[in-house]
Amino acid sequence: MPVPLQANATANATAGQPSAPLADTIAGALGVGGLGGDVLGALLGAFLIANVMLVMTAVAGPWAKRKITAAFTDRIAVNRVGPFGLLIIVADAVRLLSKELIIPDGADRPAFDIAPILIPFSALLGFAVIPMGNGIHLADPETGLVFAFAAASIASLGLVMAGYASNNKYSLLGGLRSIAQNLAYEIPLVLTGASVILFTGTLQMSGIVAAQTETLINVGGIRIPQWFAFVNPFAFVLFMLANLAEVGRNPFDIPEAPTEIVAGYQTEYGSVYFVLIYLGEFIHIFLGGAIAATLFLGGPAGPVLPGFVWFVIKIWAFFLFTQWARSAIPRVRIDQLIEIGWKGMLVLSFANLVLTAVIVGVLA
Repeated sequence: MPVPLQANATANATAGQPSAPLADTIAGALGVGGLGGDVLGALLGAFLIANVMLVMTAVAGPWAKRKITAAFTDRIAVNRVGPFGLLIIVADAVRLLSKELIIPDGADRPAFDIAPILIPFSALLGFAVIPMGNGIHLADPETGLVFAFAAASIASLGLVMAGYASNNKYSLLGGLRSIAQNLAYEIPLVLTGASVILFTGTLQMSGIVAAQTETLINVGGIRIPQWFAFVNPFAFVLFMLANLAEVGRNPFDIPEAPTEIVAGYQTEYGSVYFVLIYLGEFIHIFLGGAIAATLFLGGPAGPVLPGFVWFVIKIWAFFLFTQWARSAIPRVRIDQLIEIGWKGMLVLSFANLVLTAVIVGVLA
């Protein structure tokens, strides 16, 4: 089986997508060089990527989520405001942003104010190192995968800050649950991602994508790419399950649990603060899909269509998966959630890591 090892991945690191960071491309197009060009290119690139993600989130949250859930439950959902109900996005934005911002008595400020900003910021920060297509890559550090995981984990701080600062026992329970959940499932998530590193020998996102451009097998003249979802499907399944817990979707939506703790850490938030938390939730879903696509589905690789189009298709496919889980899988209890994480996912992720190391050692 032609599995890419360290030397193979390093040799291909410059051959696959993306070819150049987006900041360099923008600076070159504007004809600005030096430090000024680097800063300007980085700012404009970050602005473009952030706005693309925000637009997709605006579509996913108020509209797509409702339509998908309605399809699962044999309903129609939004269809009165604009064609196909799309203008509900604008209507919801106006409705939520025009509400009065109420601060509960005894709230711990500025922690109460910082938490809603921290949650979407951490998700947007993670996209800085995600390869989205040929040349659509804001930064490509050698420790890109570590940076993506670290940026995504900052949201845990925002969740516990929101729960503590709200001076509400239900919010506090939600914040504590979010920390317990993230600790239980972030370790399996990182360990499963590390199994991919054993194949590629690099933490650089472009190197991981390039390693998956090899051919795994030819079937009747059809080339099957060496995506790690095909090479190690067990790791892919583990990663997707742990990812569900990280983005707080069923059966792992315990931190919000509306039937138990009202809305958890976000109970006391309204108006623009609620919008920011809501945005952060969906941006994190797209970030989870982006990391999964990069590690296991070849990143932006795909036939015929441009790489960026394939990248968008893959992260929307992950979004559809999370909405299916939300509609089809019942929520587990908090004790069951912790037991699944520590006694199930952690053991399986370690077993996968050891097995992968053995396979790589034999093939090397």
